[in-house]
Amino acid sequence: MKMKVLYTIKRPIIFLRNIYKIAKISSKNYIFIISDVIKLNKQKGLTTEEYFQFEFERRDKDFRDSFLGLNEQRYYLDYLNPKKYYILARNKYLTHKVLNNTGVRKSELYCYYHPEGKVLHSSEIANNLEGIVRILKSKEIDQCVIKTTESSSGANVLVVKKISYSDNNCILTLFDGTVKKMSDFISDTPLIFESLIAQTEQLSSLNPSSVNTIRFMTTLYPSGESKVIAAFIKIGRDGKCVDNAGKGGNVDACIDINTGKILYTIQFDGWRRIKNITHHPDNGNLIEGIKIEGWEKIKDQVNKFQESFPFIKAAGWDIAVTDEGPVVIEVNDMWDRTGQYFIRRGWRNEIRDCYFAWKKTGVKYNSGRLNNNFSVIKMNKIINKDNSNK
Repeated sequence: MKMKVLYTIKRPIIFLRNIYKIAKISSKNYIFIISDVIKLNKQKGLTTEEYFQFEFERRDKDFRDSFLGLNEQRYYLDYLNPKKYYILARNKYLTHKVLNNTGVRKSELYCYYHPEGKVLHSSEIANNLEGIVRILKSKEIDQCVIKTTESSSGANVLVVKKISYSDNNCILTLFDGTVKKMSDFISDTPLIFESLIAQTEQLSSLNPSSVNTIRFMTTLYPSGESKVIAAFIKIGRDGKCVDNAGKGGNVDACIDINTGKILYTIQFDGWRRIKNITHHPDNGNLIEGIKIEGWEKIKDQVNKFQESFPFIKAAGWDIAVTDEGPVVIEVNDMWDRTGQYFIRRGWRNEIRDCYFAWKKTGVKYNSGRLNNNFSVIKMNKIINKDNSNK
């Protein structure tokens, strides 16, 4: 109760602070911005933070109408990606096990470290440092990627270029040349150890130090058919091994889902610190206008991935493109909205179409895994406002 009261008190302060920030940066006056923010909040639950981040004061009607904000997104995804299944995407070890048993290509899983309990014997699961060393050594692993099992946005990822074994430890040479002991990274946090991925020469040329992944947004329908509704590429910077866009400092671009052509390339250094570019800012290589080789086959494979993973019906797939085809890096059940900036349109209509298609089937799930601060009554009005033709 105390936290709720505190949040209620803070809301107008946060609102006014954001309004001031928007007015200071843009050419619009306070009255216009306040009335516009209130209107969009009433129409679609848009927050002042989203208004600021996506520069709504200068957006055209198409972008405004098609944009899917956090409050409305949570409503749809709570149904399409229900809580009884979402852990299959959230936990990287479980994702590995499910995808590997459905024929979906993923990096090879070497070891899963879980510090609780005591496994009798496993060639894959370890509960302590000794178990990790035993498993990796028995498989003669000399390089790998180490990730925490439930992080996202490229956080807590270690690229290990060389592993040297001692009796009860490993010496790791990291991507940047730093040398550490395996014991330095072992704590009460679960980890997975995966194989490195070799991307195609075309994607490597964009930035060789990072695996430059493509985010595919897909929806799965009751018929079993999957659709790619959007795609964008995340390209790392020189000397960085992570390509994530959410943290800033990246190069990002839309990919035309019909042609595979890269469009609207930007240097994303944070919200309102974005500039249009055509070439990579570090190596000078051309990005804008390039067509992804084998695009139709890649897209077809990703649709098959979604059809093989029906637990999450509106997914964000981070895909590495290799000479053997697309490989899943990560499946996202609760994806952010940033991609709508990159592709210069929203995906509200596509997500709504999928949502109402499943609602018509009468399938019901227990909801409530998300903390949505927006009034349920107000949100129901927003959701059903334009549903007369569904």
